[in-house]
Amino acid sequence: MSSQCYTVAMDLGVCQLRNFSISFLSSVLGKESASVRLDNSSSGASVVAIDNKIEQAMDLVKSHLMYAVREEVEVLKEQIKELIERNTQLEQENKLLKTLASPEQMAQFQAQVQTGSPAGNTQPPLPGGPTPVLPSTQNSGTSA
Repeated sequence: MSSQCYTVAMDLGVCQLRNFSISFLSSVLGKESASVRLDNSSSGASVVAIDNKIEQAMDLVKSHLMYAVREEVEVLKEQIKELIERNTQLEQENKLLKTLASPEQMAQFQAQVQTGSPAGNTQPPLPGGPTPVLPSTQNSGTSA
C-alpha cells in the first residue's frame, strides 16, 4: 500500500471499496470490466467509469429486490383477501348459530367458554327437531 493514496483513513476506505468493487464487477459483468484496473495514477475518467459500473450494478440489484418484494406483496394481498372472506363467512355463521340456539344452549356454551372445557356430546337436542346423530357417536349394534 502506497502512502500517497492513503493520506487519511477515509482515503484508505475509498481505495479498498474501489478495489472490492472492481473485483465484484469483474465477476458480475464479465469480461467487459475484467480489464479495469485501479492504480494510484488513474485518471478521473476511469474513476467515473468505475463509479458508473458500481451504480449500474446497484441499480440491477435494486430492481431485482423490488421485483421480489412486489411479488411477495401480491401474494400477501391475496392471502389477506382470502382471510377477510373467511372471517366474514365465519361471522355470519356464528350470528346464525346464535339466533338458532336456545337460551339453555347459550348458557351451556358460556359455561364451557368460562371453564375452558371443550364442547362435548352433552348438548341437549334442538327443540322441534330430531336429535342429530353424528357418525362418531353412532353405536355399531343399532340402526337408525
